[in-house]
Amino acid sequence: MSVPCFLSSTARSFNLPCPAAGLLCCRLLGHRSVTRRNMSSKRQMDHLERTANNSRQNALYPAQVCGIINESETVKRLRIAVHPDFSFKAGQWVDFFIPGVEKVGGFSMCSSPGLLQREGVVELAVKYTKHPPAYWIHTMCTVGSRVAMRVGGDFFFDPSPSDPSVDLLLVAGGVGINPLYSILLHTTDLLHLNQASGGRDYNIGSAHLCYSAKNTQELLFKSSIIEACREFPDKFSCDFHVTQQSTDVDPHLQPFLNRGRITEEELQAHVDPQRTLCYLCGPPPMIEAVSKTLTDLGLSKDRILFEKWW
Repeated sequence: MSVPCFLSSTARSFNLPCPAAGLLCCRLLGHRSVTRRNMSSKRQMDHLERTANNSRQNALYPAQVCGIINESETVKRLRIAVHPDFSFKAGQWVDFFIPGVEKVGGFSMCSSPGLLQREGVVELAVKYTKHPPAYWIHTMCTVGSRVAMRVGGDFFFDPSPSDPSVDLLLVAGGVGINPLYSILLHTTDLLHLNQASGGRDYNIGSAHLCYSAKNTQELLFKSSIIEACREFPDKFSCDFHVTQQSTDVDPHLQPFLNRGRITEEELQAHVDPQRTLCYLCGPPPMIEAVSKTLTDLGLSKDRILFEKWW
């Protein structure tokens, strides 16, 4: 793994706040150890305030942008080389520190832990807003830009080889796809490991993705999601939803596409109260509505895990 040698110079350039730190070890064992994040406030809180009670690693690591891709008209995907000791679980986010920018960003990884192991990089997909960290990424960030990152979050999928099989229901709205895409990629990596071991590692169940966006342009990672469904047709399936599509749909997307919001009937088709573990990420109103529907369908609250992003 080749990572630029910029640890000392980057680390010295930050004067950091110190929110509650510490790594919570909550592997998926009966699902009871995963904490659901629930936040509400009349005023807009920044990332550090909203996540003050979430688990965080102690270490802040230097990092360097090594690639930038326009994922859509409003989303940039950063490829970031990280320190060899950097680690995360699929679904977690980072505190994102930028030299000269006072506000700290909060962005979920959209890559898998396997990519980090193979190439020493992580990826973030960030939607354009006027919030200073996102604005910097869209207007000033270049290949070679140096930042620092600290991993946090209690929303992740990290099974061990001996854990019982579960069926995943992943429900995403907009850029809420990021942590769920990381989970999907991680599940793909585990399936490959299981194939290589002749079925001796990781008892992986099925995974269904419900993903809603304004239009097909804003459906991030759609091609690779479809690839995963075609590589593992007995394991992966997806339904894309568009709520404001005004143009014709690409034919290769058509079999996966629905117009309108995610429906109760679709969720019901993928809920087994004994086997389903649901991860939700998106705008708060969507999370609240889907959570209620899932509860009404008999899924217990400890099997409904969510991350709300404002």
